[in-house]
Amino acid sequence: MSVYSHGFARIAAAVPPVALADPVENAARTVELVARAHDEGAALVTFPELGLCGYSVDDLVQQDALLDDVMDALMSIVDATRRYSPVVLVGAPLRIDDALYNCAVVVHDGQVLGVAPKSYLPNYREFYEQRYFAAARDAVVDTITVGDHEVPFGADLVFDAVDLPGLRFHAEVCEDGWVPIPPSTWAALAGATLLINLSGSPVTVGKEEYRRTLAVSHSARNVAAHLYVASGFGESTTDLAWDGDALITENGTVLARSETFSMTAQLVVADIDLDRIRQERSRLISMRDQVGDFADRARDIRRVPFELDPADAPAGDLRRPVARFPFVPSGVADRDERCREVLDIQVQGLVGRLNATGIGKIIIGVSGGLDSTLALLVAVQAFDLLGLPRADIHAYTMPGFATGGASLARSHVLMDSLGVTGNELDIRPSCTQMLADLGHPFADGEPVYDVTFENVQAGERTSHLFRLANYLGGIVLGTGDLSELALGWCTYGVGDQMSHYNVNGSVPKTLIQHLIRWKIATAGYPEATIGALREIVDDVISPELVPADAEGNIQSTEDSVGPYELHDFFLYHLTRFGYRPSKVAYLAGQAWGDKTRGAWSDMMTEDQRNEYDDETIAAWLEVFLKRFMANQFKRTAMPNGPKIGSGGSLSPRGDWRSPSDAPSTAWLRELHSRD
Repeated sequence: MSVYSHGFARIAAAVPPVALADPVENAARTVELVARAHDEGAALVTFPELGLCGYSVDDLVQQDALLDDVMDALMSIVDATRRYSPVVLVGAPLRIDDALYNCAVVVHDGQVLGVAPKSYLPNYREFYEQRYFAAARDAVVDTITVGDHEVPFGADLVFDAVDLPGLRFHAEVCEDGWVPIPPSTWAALAGATLLINLSGSPVTVGKEEYRRTLAVSHSARNVAAHLYVASGFGESTTDLAWDGDALITENGTVLARSETFSMTAQLVVADIDLDRIRQERSRLISMRDQVGDFADRARDIRRVPFELDPADAPAGDLRRPVARFPFVPSGVADRDERCREVLDIQVQGLVGRLNATGIGKIIIGVSGGLDSTLALLVAVQAFDLLGLPRADIHAYTMPGFATGGASLARSHVLMDSLGVTGNELDIRPSCTQMLADLGHPFADGEPVYDVTFENVQAGERTSHLFRLANYLGGIVLGTGDLSELALGWCTYGVGDQMSHYNVNGSVPKTLIQHLIRWKIATAGYPEATIGALREIVDDVISPELVPADAEGNIQSTEDSVGPYELHDFFLYHLTRFGYRPSKVAYLAGQAWGDKTRGAWSDMMTEDQRNEYDDETIAAWLEVFLKRFMANQFKRTAMPNGPKIGSGGSLSPRGDWRSPSDAPSTAWLRELHSRD
């Protein structure tokens, strides 16, 4: 299926070798790259500043012979675009009345859609543009004739693709993007989603990183995609050097970048997410407020509508990174920083709560599983930070009817090796009494393992913890994670859904796995602790509430509700961006459809690297949608806990407010409408 049907637009930055002062040859090289962009299924392709003659022609740009050739070259490109689908942006010097302007010319399907002159002309150090050019503000006309057509002229143009909703682009030239308020800022406030900069930009030491900083920050501030392309090989080296830098960024993230200092033509391609830009802008009230503050300026921006008729992108990968684990960066440095930051937030949240309550004791249930292990590690770190004795962390392992010997042993190893006050409290007698009081068949020896059987155990554990907190003068530290809250895989009220404070409530299961792996690698725990942590992170995720079957298979959470790695993916894209289920499924297919594609965390072994086909993804997405909508009532009453990430909070007091009785009908209908 085409990327265009899922709210993406494929764009390209083209860096041809420059034929200095030879517009005819430059036009030929331009058309060659336009053809490549067409074959790639791109909707738009952008070339460098003054690309039809070369940025470094200096005084030659005022020669009539060269300018005549530029116009002929431009018209040859205009004519060639009848054969290709992309919108083409080229840089050219154009005579308007008695002045010369440094322009971005926008061409599509055999016509010029508009011309954007440069607003700010550098005239310092190596730049002498005021020697040659007039600035946009100097123009006394807002339309010009190019070829046989009158077209809009000005720095105030936004080009609107009426048949690709959300693709609205603005073009500016080089220095315009380096000033405190670039012209594209006003365009963004007026609705432009793609901000384009055609640049010359000779390279000096440190400039590549500075360009990256400008592009990333500009796209982030304006909640937009940004395309930047600079001149490359072939420009004059009389006094300068040129690296052909090209970047495509989106909302603070680099999607693609050229190979600098290449001597051959390059086409840098990426798919920008128009849905994401729309969703982000709709949430950012502060940006809407600023639109209101500058409404008169925004209204002055002229819209130039056109029909793009985008070609379907060829079959293959989406041309942008799609993380398998959106909560966990795959790069080592980024992942380590994320893990450190997450744990710092959890620890600081708990420290703040203990200080606010004046309570210096914690009561926590330790099962020997992932969630309670992370919560225990956070508690230990918080107590160390506060200078409190670890013995005031009262940890209880509470075996039930299906507790395995391995998990019970790990619980004791953790409690003992970490120096907390460890206890074992057998809940089976009290559970048996309650089941008998209920008249449940299990009390009479029948192997009935229904939801009541499971929830009696979960409830007894929580009830004991709260009464122990009363008795010992502490608070119950919650352990349930974000993934379980999303799926409703927790026992409501008197159960694992409730606590006095929950440090894991904003941390998804996949991130917990990585946090524990990171703790193993970095925390310097005793060998006994390390061994237990390794077993925990490698074990089957299980609530251990139902006894093993005749073959010895233990209860598996993921066999019941599906793979957490998929559910965390669904959760992030649905709640963070509000995407349609069909788009979430498409993105999941890009991320999980082929395990040989894309980066993996180096903390995951080969046998932990999974892949899923489209049918499996759709099936589990349906499960997620039904469970997510049906279990909002549990999240409405969730306890306090620190928010961790921008895509990771379901607190009704924070990121997620939803009625408890809304159905999943519309989401399921949309998912199945694309089948």
